[in-house]
Amino acid sequence: MITTYRILAYAIAVLVGVQAASHAWASAGIGFFIANGGVVDKSMMEDIGGPPPFPEVVGFIVHGINGGMVIPAVALALLVVSFFVRVKGAVRWAVIVLVVVAIQITLGYEGHGLPLLALFHGLNALILFGCAIVAARVVRPPVVLAGSDAEASDLAKA
Repeated sequence: MITTYRILAYAIAVLVGVQAASHAWASAGIGFFIANGGVVDKSMMEDIGGPPPFPEVVGFIVHGINGGMVIPAVALALLVVSFFVRVKGAVRWAVIVLVVVAIQITLGYEGHGLPLLALFHGLNALILFGCAIVAARVVRPPVVLAGSDAEASDLAKA
């Protein structure tokens, strides 16, 4: 279970990277689209049936699906697994990750109505990345350095 916990925690960190990359790709695409005479207005955003106005719009789709469904599902799975890990701090960090994910989703959706929240959405993404890394590392077995007191104690017992 420890391995599963670590994989899920590191997966969240990787998925946060996918979020940043997909949004940057889409933002660059929309900038290029506008620079070449494209117009972004409400009708373009509501036209679901037609061809995409620029290929990088896929980045927005990936960002939405990954952030709205995949990351929350992995964070919830991390919390469930944390109860079976039986390592001090595993449940606490899984809860922290889940709470930060909930804040992230709220900031993301509310940022469409209040763009200032996008600043906090970006900052919170970095916080989520860090929390996921800490969660993965909290269940790591301790490293014993050669020549340490722990190693000498083990040799004395043998």
